[in-house]
Order: sequence, then structure tokens, then C-alpha cells
Amino acid sequence: MTPPRARSAAAPQTTRVRLQSIIKESRNIMRKDAGLNGELDRLPQLAWLLFLRALDEVELDRSIKHSAYRPAVLGKYRWSEWARGDKTGGPLLTFVNDELLPHLKGLRGSGAAGDPRDTVAAIFENVTNRMLSGFLLKDLVAQLDRVDFANADDLHTMAHLYESMLKEMRDAAGDSGEFYTPRPLVRFMTRMVDPRPGETVLDPAMGTGGFLVEAFEHMLAAATTAQRREKVQAGIRGTEKKSMPFLLAQMNFLLHGLDRPKVAQANALANPIVDMRRDGVNVVLTNPPFGGEEERGVLSNFPSGMQTAETVWLFLQAVMARLERQKGSRCAIVVPNSVLFDKGIGARVKAELMTRFNLHTVLRMPNGVFAPYTLIPSNILFFERGQQSEHIWFYEHPLPKGRKNYTKTGPLAYEEFAPCEAWWGGAARQGRVETERAWRVAVADVVAEDYDLDRRNPNRPDDLAHRPPAELIAELIETERDMLALLEQLKHQIRDFAR
Repeated sequence: MTPPRARSAAAPQTTRVRLQSIIKESRNIMRKDAGLNGELDRLPQLAWLLFLRALDEVELDRSIKHSAYRPAVLGKYRWSEWARGDKTGGPLLTFVNDELLPHLKGLRGSGAAGDPRDTVAAIFENVTNRMLSGFLLKDLVAQLDRVDFANADDLHTMAHLYESMLKEMRDAAGDSGEFYTPRPLVRFMTRMVDPRPGETVLDPAMGTGGFLVEAFEHMLAAATTAQRREKVQAGIRGTEKKSMPFLLAQMNFLLHGLDRPKVAQANALANPIVDMRRDGVNVVLTNPPFGGEEERGVLSNFPSGMQTAETVWLFLQAVMARLERQKGSRCAIVVPNSVLFDKGIGARVKAELMTRFNLHTVLRMPNGVFAPYTLIPSNILFFERGQQSEHIWFYEHPLPKGRKNYTKTGPLAYEEFAPCEAWWGGAARQGRVETERAWRVAVADVVAEDYDLDRRNPNRPDDLAHRPPAELIAELIETERDMLALLEQLKHQIRDFAR
């Protein structure tokens, strides 16, 4: 019997670079297997194997810390038993297909909230092993065994895994409108909305669970009693339409001690909006998919005149419905630039928002925040239940000095939000003043212009209206060069990916 590998304070961190190296080698192994046809097969295979790897380490850690803890997976079904054992080739395949997966699907817990056996059974209900070579499967599990979760709290390893794969799956990212939110932005949005113990927090498009994990940790830090910590556990809610990120979200929750979130693999838009109003929450933190389309059956859940296939407008309506009956409810939501200037149905949704809620702040983000998925500039809308104030504040988040874009090697850092956080004015947003980066717009002017929120910064020294034409042309040329370089990089990645 192979002894379980205990955690060590000196265990090496699985850095993002090292993780990407492990995943790259894992993909090279899977390319050789005849049962896996492209990334749509490889990524789920990686996900469930990595989940079992993480589960084994987490359950070992909890068993050491809490003598009453009962692991979900025991005996020969533990990763540390079969993955590090002697089985390979046909015997390994037989064990995984005929014993391991049926056992995991058939786990039965106590039915109590947070029982890990019920969670594991739900995750593996539709999981299958697609690999045909037991020798390649052995190589793959040996590679994934190199991932170390000892420092998972600050590494968010699962999100990094998914992001690293999506960077090489340009079609998957762009077609679905899934732009996974950088951790610094998640943290800033959470801190400004400030969910409290006892409140319910929802992400209706949770992806790998980044917002919910951040909200959980934020609330847990303010929970001073066991009773309040229980309320924090019970207050996390989310939905995710796609099975792969849902599985990764479950792994993310598991590693962060979030034992019983009320989450489901479902389409958050699939219920009538009247039902959404009945199922209210206190806080919504989300980056919903945009650029996609929903089927006609989903559109019928929304009022006539407000029906559109564009997902971002449907999600905005769904979020408002979840918040409108809860006192003190509030939201931070990522939206593309088009939401600010869209008319038609877009204007009607914005009118509804500013009638039923107080849209108090629009944070305008620069290019590249979601690179390499998209270069489209994004914005964060902050609103709360209550009467619309007379002005809407805008804040333009600047790029670091000397930078023209965020990149893979120079991503957004949380420290960059310090000036905005200082300007914010705390929970009451008191003492805000206009600065080079902050300005306010009269709501009456927004309404008069058919709810156009695409407002430029009038205080910025390099405002386009005051810059020399030659300088603007030079900057456009430089931007085109940057875009060409990015396209060349994508071409090489796609060529390497297709090999």
C-alpha cells in the first residue's frame, strides 16, 4: 500500500508557470491517446483527474486537523492508493472504468448539507474516462500528481488551469463570451460591495467560482462566532451552465473550505423572471457571458419588449429581479462597452435599472484586462436598491505608467486599485470629489440622451479633443502594431495547438 503524501510547510508552491508546464506535458500525453479527440475531450479528462488529486490532499489535511472528519473517498479508491500504485495498462483501465468511477457515482452521504460524499457523487454523475490506453493514463496521472495544493488558498490553482487551457483554445473562449475575471478585479469588486455574514451572495454565471470564493473569504474574515461562520457557509449561491467549469468550481470550493454552497449546474436564465423575484438575494457579484445568444424558450421568461437574444441584457434583468425585494441589496457586474451606449432594448433595460435601483458608480477599465480573450474595454456597474441619485460617478482606471495594454506577462495587479479605493469613500461613499480620473454626470443628461452611459473623462489631460492630430495618428499606428503582434502570437499558438 502506498502511504499518503502528507502536506509539508516546506512543500514547493505550484506556481502558475510550473502548472502550465505540467498541463502542457499532460496535453502532450493525451494527444497520443486514440480515445481523445481534441480539447473538448482532453479538458474534461484533465478536470476530473485533477479534482481527485485535489480531493485526496484536502481530505488528508482535514483528517489530520479534525478527528471526526469522515473522508468521502476511502481505501483503494483514494488517489494516493491507485494513482501512485503499481497498476498500469489494462489493469489500470479496468479499475478506473469498472470500479473507481462507478464507486464515485454511487457514493451516498448522510443527506446533511455539506456531506462530501453527496458532492462527489453529484460531480461524477456524468463523468466518463475517455482514454483507451492504460499506459498513457498512468503517465497522465503521474504528471498530475506533481501538482501541489499546499498553497491553494492564494494560488487559485483551478482557475489558473482553466485559464491556461482557454488561452490556447481561442475559439472556445471567444465563441462563448467567457472571459474569466482577473483575481485582482474580483477582489476589488468584492471589497467595494462588502458582503456581510448572514447575507446571501449570488453569482448567476459563476464559471470556476472565483467571485463566490472571494465573497466567502471576505465574509468569513468578519465572522466572529461559530454561528456567523455557519451563516457564511449557507449564504453562498451560484449557477453555471457548463459542466466543465462547474466541476472546477466544485474543486475550488473544496480547497477553500466552502463545504456546502447552494450551487447548481443550470442556466440561470431558464426560470421565469417572476420566480427570480421570489428567490431573492442580498448581493450579486458576476461577470456574465456576453456576445452569446439564448434560445427562444429562454426569451419567453422575460417581459415582452425586453426580450433579446443578447445574453448580457438578459442577465442584467435577472440580476435586478433577484435584488429588487431585498432591503440593502447591491451588485457589481462586469459589462462590455456596448452596454453603455446601446439603445433600443438596451436603453429600456437601463431605464428599468435607473428606475428601480441607484446606479451610483461606473468603473471604466482600460484595454487588455481580459487579454488574450478579448481586447474589448470593459466596465463595472455598481448599483443598489433604492432611489436613483441625481448624479452617476464615473472612475477611469488607468494603465500603469508607460504601459499601453495589459498582457499575459504584465497583468492587472490589485495594488493598482489603491487610488480608486481611497477615492471611493467607504461604505457610504462620502467625500467623493472630481479628479483627473473621477467625474460625475447628471442623471437628467443621461435620460435626455436615451440612457447613453458612454461618457468620456472631461478631466483627463490627454483627452482626445485636446491632443494634436499627429500624436493621435502615431498612437493609432502603435496600437495597430501591438494588435498585429498579438495576432501573430495567436497564429503560432493555434499552429502549436493543432499539432
